[in-house]
Amino acid sequence: MPKFKPILDKAIKRMGGLEQLEKELPKPKSTRQLKALPDDRYLSAMCLRIFRAGLKHTMVDAKWPAFEDAFFDFDPGRVAAMHEEALEELMKNRRLIRHWPKMKAARANAAILVEISQDAGGFGAWLAAWPGTDITGLWAEFATRFNHMGGKSGPYFLRMVDKDTFVLSEGVVDVLVEKGVVSKKPTTKADLAATQAVFNEWADESGRPLCHLSRICALSVG
Repeated sequence: MPKFKPILDKAIKRMGGLEQLEKELPKPKSTRQLKALPDDRYLSAMCLRIFRAGLKHTMVDAKWPAFEDAFFDFDPGRVAAMHEEALEELMKNRRLIRHWPKMKAARANAAILVEISQDAGGFGAWLAAWPGTDITGLWAEFATRFNHMGGKSGPYFLRMVDKDTFVLSEGVVDVLVEKGVVSKKPTTKADLAATQAVFNEWADESGRPLCHLSRICALSVG
């Protein structure tokens, strides 16, 4: 199993010191903070991630206040209860990105989020309880249970709401390949398991959260 320290040392050197490196690292929310975030903010972030996919993020973000209005501030119960006719009306709204499958995904995902929230005592509580040692399992859960949340969407949604996760950016994949963990971007169960295992080892070695490890890897190679 490759050690993390050489990767950290390389990133420190590239960034001009540990202090500069630390400024570039994301800050994951605590269990308490994840639980405190209302369900509507999780649904909003999930829908934002889905609409951002394949589009310029700044363009989607500029339209998001209109989405908040159209989807009742992303109240999960109200979005889940939207009739087909209501969604069809939104397709006439020029302030929105009129993508029919993604519009329907907002309603479908709201219903799933409500179900999880009721079972777990809040969607944030469900997220907070999921262990970082199986974060790829959480990615798989998103891909299986939710609409349009496979591929990059699961981990990037988690990063958006500050649930601790690593992401498989180009730089991170480069490090994993260089260190012999995988031979290409991890997509198979075996490669994802190997990736999870090495991040677990690095977390134990360094005492750092997964998001730090991921960002440091990316900064170590540019």
